[in-house]
Amino acid sequence: MPQTQQALATYVKLARAADTVTSCAHAHLGGHNLTISQFGVLEALLHKGPLCQRALAQKLLKSGGNMTTVVDNLEKRGLVRRQRGEADRRFSTVHLTDEGRELIERIFPAHAQGIAELFSVLTPEEQTQLGNLCRKLGHACAGTGLEE
Repeated sequence: MPQTQQALATYVKLARAADTVTSCAHAHLGGHNLTISQFGVLEALLHKGPLCQRALAQKLLKSGGNMTTVVDNLEKRGLVRRQRGEADRRFSTVHLTDEGRELIERIFPAHAQGIAELFSVLTPEEQTQLGNLCRKLGHACAGTGLEE
């Protein structure tokens, strides 16, 4: 039982830290009228180029239905556009518009700097160690069925 209690205590600390860091890191998004998911789509398209909605959903760990809503809302604002596949009209690729590219290129540097400031409480070695531990935990979870 002590192992279970330790695991639960560690999980609570991890979850609280992740929620707190996420909240702090994305606090600026409200000023741009963006949700975390919308920002994630814009950032992915900036760094990866046009992607199909399924790839975006997988990258952002979102359901297909949720991704459709996120992309719909970004499209209504003129920040992205969909391009239907010629061979399969069910397949659509999402592209940044000029307005979407301008917005994400303008806000991403401050976002990245904010992340760096949040993580400055850890030494570079601690950041590497934390990253490795998170990767190890994520890989272990992927084989358990707990990720669903």
